[in-house]
Amino acid sequence: MPVYTYRVVLEDGTKGDYFEVEHSMSEPTLTEHPITGEPVVKIMKAPNLGLKHTEGATEKKLENKNVEKAGFTKYEKDKLTGKYHKTAGTNKNLPSTLNTDVIRKNMGGV
Repeated sequence: MPVYTYRVVLEDGTKGDYFEVEHSMSEPTLTEHPITGEPVVKIMKAPNLGLKHTEGATEKKLENKNVEKAGFTKYEKDKLTGKYHKTAGTNKNLPSTLNTDVIRKNMGGV
């Protein structure tokens, strides 16, 4: 459930204390403090979109099964040999291992 920020409105119209309340989006906005009964206003803030773009979410999208499902081929570098080994992809026309030295040589030393 989302967490909403509210601010108490004091009798003289000045800003009072802030507090947060967790409630569903379908519930009405609070008009008074749930404990003291003082009038409150809801504070508008930008939504937190962090859950969508976390490192874990990115790693999950790049899992081998998701890469294959999207029709891509994935190669991972072997740190000992420097060769790239196919870890995902169903295209039989692509090699299971890539040697970047040979590729650079064939491309004219790029």
